[in-house]
Amino acid sequence: MRKLIKSIGLPIIFGLLAGLLVLLVRPELAGISEYNRDRLLTRAERIFNISGRVSYSDAVKRATPAVVNISTKSSKNLSNQQQNSPNKAAETSLGSGVIVHPNGFILTNNHVIQGLERIIVALRDGREMPATVVGTDPETDLALLRIGLDNLPYLNLVDSSEAEIGDVVLAIGNPFGLGQTVTMGIISATGRNDLQLNIYEDFIQTDAAINVGNSGGALVNAYGDLVGISTLLYSRGGGSEGVGFAIPSNMARFVMTSIVKYGRVVRGWLGIESQPLSASLAKAYGVSANIGILISGVYEGGPAEKAGLRRGDILTGINDQSTSDGRKVMNVVAQIPPGEMMTMQILRDGKEMSLTGQVATRPHIVNN
Repeated sequence: MRKLIKSIGLPIIFGLLAGLLVLLVRPELAGISEYNRDRLLTRAERIFNISGRVSYSDAVKRATPAVVNISTKSSKNLSNQQQNSPNKAAETSLGSGVIVHPNGFILTNNHVIQGLERIIVALRDGREMPATVVGTDPETDLALLRIGLDNLPYLNLVDSSEAEIGDVVLAIGNPFGLGQTVTMGIISATGRNDLQLNIYEDFIQTDAAINVGNSGGALVNAYGDLVGISTLLYSRGGGSEGVGFAIPSNMARFVMTSIVKYGRVVRGWLGIESQPLSASLAKAYGVSANIGILISGVYEGGPAEKAGLRRGDILTGINDQSTSDGRKVMNVVAQIPPGEMMTMQILRDGKEMSLTGQVATRPHIVNN
């Protein structure tokens, strides 16, 4: 049987190769344009010019020294005899973190360190240091820590808006307390904001395995640059099922910068309530369903009201960015510094209008 397959397979392979050669030399036989022929040649050159093994080891070597383990020490679970012994404590691994500055700033998830009195950070080289909490942001599930060391390895936060579906990513963390582990996958989706886990969501979805203990770890691209902070997995049975989520680096950078500057996260606020423009509503208003969001309420005395925005207006853009998603509007407005002027593109009674208003500081009890 194996000989039969071999004897049949070789002519087929040679035939395919011969056909490819003919198409490259005489593309007009298959109607291939010169443009597509050049693209085909470029693609072939990229495939067959690879020398040596295909590996992401350079990215791993660059990124792993900046990924840390986060744990706490507690005597709660020790026996009475152990508790009375000096220097006895149970160390519990909680998750991971990423060094993002050589002076010891570390990003992690808020849920990893929430409620802890003592946080221990373990570096890949074996050093351990207590960490202090610089600030937290439960609304994005991010926290910023700091350890008292300088000249540390760290990761650059690249522009996550440039990440595309299909990009290779590596998840680096400490799953199940086993020690530093690397898994590989691709970006499966971007801009996931409907999980209803945090107030502000803009998740990167990946099929790279993100298990318990990976929370707060690094999601890096094929060059070892930080594109996200691994935060959670979707699972029916408790294990990784190819659906993991990371907070994008742009959101993490905004939170970190605000905490360092103000000691907390300061966000812009517009003062509106909105709802999706459903097909029936769009038909009633005589517009397409994806053109914007319907303003269902305006806070009295808020920036939107002062700018002239009304209930029933259709918001189509903010600073010329499309606003077909209410959650996206929240994220865009949040990152506009309070006091800065902004423009709103709207539809009112079928007419296009532009309104200008001053962004306010977001109160803690509202969304937009």
